[in-house]
Amino acid sequence: MTRVYQRVMRTSLKVGLPAALAAAVFGLAAGCSVPSEKLALATPDGRDRSYRLFVPENLPPGPRPLVVALHGGGGTGRGMERFGEFDELARAEGFLVAYPDGIDRGWNDGRRGEGVDDRGNVDDGAFIVAMIDAIAAAHPVDPKRVYATGVSNGGFMSHTLANRFPGRFAAIAPVIGGISPAVRDAFGTGAVAVLIIQGTEDPLVPYAGGTVAKNRGELIDTVAAAKLWVARNGCTQDSGDVPMPDADPDDGCAPKRRVWSGGEAPVELRTVVGMGHTWPGGSQYLPEAWIGPVCGDFSATRDIWEFFKANPKR
Repeated sequence: MTRVYQRVMRTSLKVGLPAALAAAVFGLAAGCSVPSEKLALATPDGRDRSYRLFVPENLPPGPRPLVVALHGGGGTGRGMERFGEFDELARAEGFLVAYPDGIDRGWNDGRRGEGVDDRGNVDDGAFIVAMIDAIAAAHPVDPKRVYATGVSNGGFMSHTLANRFPGRFAAIAPVIGGISPAVRDAFGTGAVAVLIIQGTEDPLVPYAGGTVAKNRGELIDTVAAAKLWVARNGCTQDSGDVPMPDADPDDGCAPKRRVWSGGEAPVELRTVVGMGHTWPGGSQYLPEAWIGPVCGDFSATRDIWEFFKANPKR
């Protein structure tokens, strides 16, 4: 265990679970290297921002897909690179991955409240769009295959990005993150394919909506969030809940999927019964009593990419 991680964990005992969560999940827990390059960008609002970019060696010729992977609250792009494990998949499938860094390790995702850091003057959306443009200026990026995913705070931010910039993203995949009432009330138009992954036993981001992590803003019900996208995308067919294979019968989780189709872009909701504030197929990064269990029945990383691959911009 590194000295930095020991210090964060001691601090977390004083301030509660969210600090421990941020440290362990999103970037401080281990010192292993990552294969990406750290880059800087000056944004229109006068800020100096940073991100990491992974470009596989020997990419096939022609424009390539770009996945934007957003860290959770308290995290970094470097931490998300280790946590999400997209790089190995990017090598095999031939796509680029960008890991942006939030100001003060967080994103202005539309939540407001006493326990939410005031980020009203931070335009993360403009930063991420500028980052995509900078990457496309240096590498052959296919504008019809730009995607965003994120965990927790990054999951919230995925929804916010697609709502604001539907023409820039073909699909998003928020994991254990949702839609705030403010984003719901300002929901716009423009189709984006959406894959939502959420656990029913998440103690921080409740499936049925309500308060996030005791005092970190509010979110709407998960099914209601999916249906906002269903209406926006003009979906006309509803599969209903379909059980998924129970590949790990000992994990205490039972995933099911519901797909809305027949419109401009599909919407899929993965409801993972029994899962907590975790990444399916990932690690039990904190005690189950704190964050709930991990679902071992599927790999979120793999399935997110398969969803993205199947849904370029029409």
